[in-house]
Amino acid sequence: MIRIGLTGSIGMGKSTVARMFADHGIPGHDADATVHKLYSGRAAPMIEDAFPGTTRDGKVDRTLLSPNVLGKPEAMKKLEVIVHPLVREEEQAFLEVAKQDRRRAVLLDIPLLFETGGGVRVDVCVVVSAPKDVQRQRVLERPGMSEERFEAICSKQMPDSEKRARAHFVIETGYSLDMTRRSVASVVRAIAGMG
Repeated sequence: MIRIGLTGSIGMGKSTVARMFADHGIPGHDADATVHKLYSGRAAPMIEDAFPGTTRDGKVDRTLLSPNVLGKPEAMKKLEVIVHPLVREEEQAFLEVAKQDRRRAVLLDIPLLFETGGGVRVDVCVVVSAPKDVQRQRVLERPGMSEERFEAICSKQMPDSEKRARAHFVIETGYSLDMTRRSVASVVRAIAGMG
């Protein structure tokens, strides 16, 4: 089973590209969606213990958590120690199911793939990329996003140029959806040839 690592900086179009891979029959595991689920479930009490006052109704409230961790490396590390092992457990469970289903390939959508050394967990790295102005526009259109928050998130991420240099494949998302779809199809064909 080929494990495809999908990554790219914030606002580059990972979710859209992941859906396109799914259209080709390649199931995906989304680390961000998993974190979201964990914040509403088993991670919530652990995060409340570490950062009192950051949950509401038994769920982590990101607007309360953000000021506690953004721009604070020690606090961020404390949060990651709680969340990352839980995400890895969920990822493992996903891989087990895919193996039982005899999938030829799976997609692991990991936002900080290179930053966290996750490249060793995948066979192929696919980077989703768009021009900086397109990225900025997409991110600033998100609810609750500010220029300051966008810059803080970007400062934590490896520069796009470096991600592109480390990738086996780069999928450009700054143009039409049709062009992106064609890029995904050609990457799927290339990966199928590796199997």
